[in-house]
Amino acid sequence: MIIKNSEKNEFSELIRYTLFGYIAGIVSGIVLDRFGFQKSGLGQAFVRTLSGEGESIFEGFYAIKKRLSKVSFSMAEAYAWGKFIGMFLPWVIDFSSRMLGVDVYGIEGFYIPYFYALSDQIGANISGAIFIYRKTGNFSLAAREYFKSPVMVASLLIVLLVPLGLFLARVFGFSPSTQTLAAFETIAANLCWAPPLVGHFTKDKEHKTCCNHDD
Repeated sequence: MIIKNSEKNEFSELIRYTLFGYIAGIVSGIVLDRFGFQKSGLGQAFVRTLSGEGESIFEGFYAIKKRLSKVSFSMAEAYAWGKFIGMFLPWVIDFSSRMLGVDVYGIEGFYIPYFYALSDQIGANISGAIFIYRKTGNFSLAAREYFKSPVMVASLLIVLLVPLGLFLARVFGFSPSTQTLAAFETIAANLCWAPPLVGHFTKDKEHKTCCNHDD
């Protein structure tokens, strides 16, 4: 089995996009706070989008680039498309919650950063599951393949465990009272880098195993 360099580097490329989003979110938070927009709803949506979903914008470009290159559809590309599509949901949830009077800075608003950080991850997990199902053509076989995939399992654990951490942080007194704090809260919840990192090391391990067999 030979792993092409382009396939091997797909997930590491997605990780770099996450870092770009983190930096953009922190910088935008500092700038907005500096100019007195600490509690601006639009400002917070902007900061959280960059901190939690900035990489999804870059990954959308990545997925489009892969489609235009006409290479075979890969798990990494399915993952990227899912993240890109899932990034729009938090805006609806955020502004709907504010209109309904939810205290987005209190305990009851713990889910706001969750969706900014992980709605794209939820989309990625669903997209990856669909990719596996289409590849296998059988539900039970697809389920086995899903739970054999380190990337998919890591993604699922993050989606299920992160909201608990956000809730506990609010219970113990944390409040995103500034844009910078909102950025850091979203970044802490945005563990989208973990599944791609797992994928990168998994591919690297497979590559080394193949090389050893060839020797």
